[in-house]
Amino acid sequence: MDRSPRPRPHDSTAVRLAALAALLADETRASFCLALLDGRAWTAGELARYAGVAPSTASEHLGRLVAGGLLAEERQGRHRYVRLAGERAAHLVEELASQAVPGEPERPRSLRAASVGSALARGR
Repeated sequence: MDRSPRPRPHDSTAVRLAALAALLADETRASFCLALLDGRAWTAGELARYAGVAPSTASEHLGRLVAGGLLAEERQGRHRYVRLAGERAAHLVEELASQAVPGEPERPRSLRAASVGSALARGR
């Protein structure tokens, strides 16, 4: 008699959810995603300076975020630009950020960020 546990239909979803959560569980990767909520594409160097990490560290983290599907990458000449992979990724980051500090929405860092936030809210 085989007593091995049968796979449950939601096991693969749980694995994918855990992998996605692990991507955002790192403070540097989370700060990159929050910065990218402004809607523009950033270079690895810009994000490295923003997060206060070495460019090589930023490249490693960005590679993981791109491989995990949260960020999309564009190359223009020598430069590599990244942005959130789409509206679903932006919504996910916004929702998780709002859960991180319940009742205290994150303040926009600039007028542009506030305008982008307003446009996103109107678009929903």
